[in-house]
Amino acid sequence: MSVESPVEQTPVASLRLKTGADRRLRAGHLWIYSNEVNTDMTPLKGLSAGAVVVVEDARGHFVGMASVNPSTLICARLYSLEQGCQLDRNLIVLRLRQAMKLREQCFDKPFYRAIFGDSDLLPGLVVDRFGDYLSVQLTTAAMDSRRNEVIEALDEVFSPAGILLRNQGSFRTMEGLPEYVEVVAGDIPERVELEENGVRFMAPLLTGQKTGWFYDHRENRQRLQHFAKDKSVLDVYSYVGGWGVQAAVAGASSVTCIDVSGDALALAQENAVLNDYRGEFTTLQGKANDLMKSVLDQGRTYDLVVLDPPAFIKRRKDQRQGEKAYHQINQLALRLLAPGGTLVSASCSMHLSREALMDVVKTAAAHRHRQLQVFAQGGQGPDHPVHPAIAETSYLKAIFARDIAG
Repeated sequence: MSVESPVEQTPVASLRLKTGADRRLRAGHLWIYSNEVNTDMTPLKGLSAGAVVVVEDARGHFVGMASVNPSTLICARLYSLEQGCQLDRNLIVLRLRQAMKLREQCFDKPFYRAIFGDSDLLPGLVVDRFGDYLSVQLTTAAMDSRRNEVIEALDEVFSPAGILLRNQGSFRTMEGLPEYVEVVAGDIPERVELEENGVRFMAPLLTGQKTGWFYDHRENRQRLQHFAKDKSVLDVYSYVGGWGVQAAVAGASSVTCIDVSGDALALAQENAVLNDYRGEFTTLQGKANDLMKSVLDQGRTYDLVVLDPPAFIKRRKDQRQGEKAYHQINQLALRLLAPGGTLVSASCSMHLSREALMDVVKTAAAHRHRQLQVFAQGGQGPDHPVHPAIAETSYLKAIFARDIAG
């Protein structure tokens, strides 16, 4: 695979910070906000989106190397503390190999998130690996402008049969980038097979959500398998059955999947067949709240209810409405939970803390006059490592709670 790459990568400017704005960066953070820049000395508007700059503190001392986008709130992202370090193919290859060391230590099969942006010191790059296929997101102007170098680096490190760019979503919109899906190397089938916790799945890379699969809940879904045997299971916001099919393989007596996408539910059904599940597997298409209320009207309850909704709080201004949505679905879930049953309540909203999610579960239980016992809590898997200085990289929460009143 040969892709012509631009040669010019010379820093075009210095980025001077305001007094004290370097403290957070020297403590390990990678983001620079536009209100932290001394625009009198270094006007942001004079910089090109994706350009490399030398970041300096208020006294002109070197802080780090960063890429910039003057049109965004996070106007620069550090990628190196080595002066003169270029954001080029060589650095991307180095970071890819560093990331692979962790994944190869944690997983014995090539199904995982290979690159997790800031946490792997490649801000703006997300790569999910499906065996010989890579599904990639370029979420910043810096990575988007280095698309060719990224493709070359991925080819060198992984030698994939195909590379897919899933360049969609709010992050690209905020960066002022167009949205598109494109196969940029090799061939990508409509569906690719993956294995998670010993369970086989077909994932829709070309048309599915995000990169086609959600590896982040791997360990939480594995925990689910320990107590799914002989249980009736309700998987809300099921997508292609990540939770429900794993519960089925673990011996659930019945599984019901709820999702707004008919295509996703059809594939969930196929994934149950793929794993030779012989129990009752039902799918319900529509809005989660409406379907949960409909099932309630039928008098149905479940031994195990899983809530894995999309991010209800994508921005700070969504906080109040988002928390209200979490409260609503958790109250509905508890009404559907059989006595002695187990609730798995999850959130992928980085703006909802683990403590806030616990409060949602607690409040829902009190509202429904249920006594719950939280016996486990989970987060994202090791292929979604947390950057200790960037709280936003620790975004996934899962609470496992058992009804104990009886």
